[in-house]
Amino acid sequence: MTQPASKTPRKTAVSRRADASQRDLFQLDSPLIGEIRGERSLMAFPFFALAKSAWMKPVSYHHGPVSIEVRPSANGVATIYDKEIVLYIASLMAAKIEAGEQVGQDFRFTAHDLFAVTGSNQSARSYKRLSDALERLQGTQIKTNIEAGGEGEEGFFSWLSEARLHYSKTRTGEKRLKAVQVRLCDWLYRAILRDRQVLDYASTYFQLGPIERRIYEVARASGPDVPGREFCVDLETFRLQIGYQNPLSNFRTALKQVAGTGSIPDYDVELVEGEAPVETRGRGRKSAPVNVVITRRAAEPEAGQEQGSESRESGEEELGEEA
Repeated sequence: MTQPASKTPRKTAVSRRADASQRDLFQLDSPLIGEIRGERSLMAFPFFALAKSAWMKPVSYHHGPVSIEVRPSANGVATIYDKEIVLYIASLMAAKIEAGEQVGQDFRFTAHDLFAVTGSNQSARSYKRLSDALERLQGTQIKTNIEAGGEGEEGFFSWLSEARLHYSKTRTGEKRLKAVQVRLCDWLYRAILRDRQVLDYASTYFQLGPIERRIYEVARASGPDVPGREFCVDLETFRLQIGYQNPLSNFRTALKQVAGTGSIPDYDVELVEGEAPVETRGRGRKSAPVNVVITRRAAEPEAGQEQGSESRESGEEELGEEA
């Protein structure tokens, strides 16, 4: 499996707090004070396509009582990388709630802080990807029977009901991005505000590839919190929950590669094969059932950051942004 490119380290809560005096400059909600958070349902279920580029096919999940349908816009379904923006907004909202502040659905932040948190550089390509991601988040249509804040919804909604990039121009006519303004959908707003099922993410999450991100999220939302405890699920159910669109055999191969690296933060992943049952004469034998066993690792002392200053798009042209 291709390893994700290295990124610039995320700013720590302490270093971001040093920039907090900039908060009121444009009535911004950034910089983020605190860690990255995510709503439990968004962790547990496949609302986003496992793709780095536009995914044009619908995504669906129907298992047990949970039903999810995701329809693409003209620019495709929102991807696991577009989800970074949703996580950032959810983290801003959670931080405001913890601080006892009034919180609404509108958020205004700098791309500079978003990129610092997610480990992207501030290149022209990064800003173009931000614009494309906002379009997909606003255009993707989601329908689910998962209730949020004690209320259910029928029909479709988008992650962002509004998304705008505010900029000014220099004397030479060059655009300088001032802020990103979004309006969070009712469903996710209610879930964060009322249900309070918000979990923190490992600091290395943004360094993971698409499949590793989903394995971590499912483990975090559904797996054990106590070190040494196990969570077991059959391979096909796990494939559905991850949102893997290719055949089960491909998923099994991909999962074996991941399990051998120990790359999932805080969790160990193992594939366990059972005995294949004997079939009646003339029908051969069924494949041995395969289970995925996820075990919570014991907490390790935090080491100092050793990442270099390279970003995932190193060597790209810088694009200015107003502080």
